[in-house]
Amino acid sequence: MNKIVRAAIGGVAACVILLSVIAPSFAAADASASVDPHANETKAQRDRRMHWWREAKFGMFIHWGLYAVPGGLWGGKSGYGEWIMNSAKIPVDEYAKLAQKFNPTRFNADNWVGVAKAAGMKYIVMTAKHHEGFAMFHTSTDGYNIYDATPFKRDPIAEMTAAARRHRLKFGVYYSQAQDWHHPGGAAYGGHWDKAQDGDIHEYVRTIAAPQVKELLTKYRPSILWWDTSVAMSEDDIRSLTSSFGQLHGLIANNRLGNGVPGDTQTPEQNIPAKGYPGKDWETCMTINDHWGYCASDHNFKSPAVLLHNLVDIASKGGNYLLNVGPDATGTIPQPEVDALLSVGNWLKVNGKSIYGTTATPLAKLPANERMTVKGDRLYLHVFDWSPGVVLPGLATDVKSARILNRGAWLAVSKTPDGVSSIAAPAHPDLLDTVVELRLKGPLQVYEIPLGPQADGSIVLNADDADLHGRLMVEHEPSNIGYWIDRADSVNWSVRAPNGGGRYKVSVVYACDKGVGGSVVSLSAGKGSDVRLTVEDTGAWDSYRTVDLPGELFLPGGNTPITLSAVSMPHGAVMNLRKITLTPVPISANR
Repeated sequence: MNKIVRAAIGGVAACVILLSVIAPSFAAADASASVDPHANETKAQRDRRMHWWREAKFGMFIHWGLYAVPGGLWGGKSGYGEWIMNSAKIPVDEYAKLAQKFNPTRFNADNWVGVAKAAGMKYIVMTAKHHEGFAMFHTSTDGYNIYDATPFKRDPIAEMTAAARRHRLKFGVYYSQAQDWHHPGGAAYGGHWDKAQDGDIHEYVRTIAAPQVKELLTKYRPSILWWDTSVAMSEDDIRSLTSSFGQLHGLIANNRLGNGVPGDTQTPEQNIPAKGYPGKDWETCMTINDHWGYCASDHNFKSPAVLLHNLVDIASKGGNYLLNVGPDATGTIPQPEVDALLSVGNWLKVNGKSIYGTTATPLAKLPANERMTVKGDRLYLHVFDWSPGVVLPGLATDVKSARILNRGAWLAVSKTPDGVSSIAAPAHPDLLDTVVELRLKGPLQVYEIPLGPQADGSIVLNADDADLHGRLMVEHEPSNIGYWIDRADSVNWSVRAPNGGGRYKVSVVYACDKGVGGSVVSLSAGKGSDVRLTVEDTGAWDSYRTVDLPGELFLPGGNTPITLSAVSMPHGAVMNLRKITLTPVPISANR
């Protein structure tokens, strides 16, 4: 998947990108300032508006629409989801007939909201209109909506709004503002496949999208508006889509509107960024199985342990977890999804203090079996597995006490010979996640842990260990530093070289899409010591190549910062970087 496109228009709640509209998506941020509804907001005003959301941490995403009727099956082929109309290239009129079969009589808003509340979720975001163009609310724009076009004759968005208020949960709506496969002029990934889709996108915004957004904001007054898939629009288009924002001063909107409007929240999809988005509000959206919408053949449900560990991981990095369910055509959330959510909710009933209202861990390099959240003067250590031993690398302040949060049992605290605090294992650890509440003897202080040589003397600079500057982020499968589309961005590592220092050969593992090669990057370790790489195309963003750089990099002894930066970037992006390996040059070769 093209990382330039992803950075320009964001991900999609279906893992597909509008590749056909790449170029016009790059509207300059300065030019968009006038169309950003929150451009003149002060930090204090933003903090007040975002306060409840930052405290909430856990929300339910609901993808529900006409696609629930076929349930992933079309033309004898199964495995489709909410993109079935696009994937199977179903004609507009033929797909619209599904509305006649959509009668979800088992839908009960209080039940759905009750599941979210029992799961420990604090807010809900539901699809008001997905890319299929079918409105799940009673809109006056046309008859293509669940109230007018189906036997159901009810308004689920209205009912969910009321139920959420009764249960004291925040409610938000998802709206696909540009991609619409039903209405003429709506955008479509891969281009239109039916002449009925052809038309002018500005006319589409004027007659369908903007009026529907205004209805949603004025009739239902949601707390969140979740845009999806941006396409370059005129400034008038953007203004019309946000014209009602002033009537909802507390409204929170994500970063997928387009035209450079930053939005309030970053939206990594189906992954948890290795370091989160320091200094920004962000929310990982993720499916509970493999599809957003209902797919009858998809039984790959995440276990309660995976869901809980995801939540803890995200909270430890300062983000929120928006976890999706896909109800079927009867209005029922599949029972395996409900069961998994309730398991997480049971854990949160006794351990929620360590999640809600917390901030990110201050420790940069906790072991893989540990996470940490912070609230006031308390640190909450989450331990998934005690067998490797529990240590707190990077914590300079001594630990005063440690107790298991849900039982109150006190644990012994000691220090390893190199000064790292360690916690004794409890007699009966929680099989999902044992939370240890730590109190410190003084103000929180941390120290940096440089990367040291491995057994063979090499020093490995992995993507997960990097400090990122700019809009760069770490992605997974495999971990790599992506979104390198600004020459000013850079990457840093802190390393510890042996006394006396030495020279190192450098190899880089990277990937670069076709037509994007040609960038020159510099790896430097202090003044006067650097090596350079001319990035070549590797064929795709996920096609990795190992390249040995010419020259040698000198590292002085002790702790040394290493910086990777772009010298030139002729084609709009640099590369996806997986790792850099520094291999010591034998002393005899240095003489």
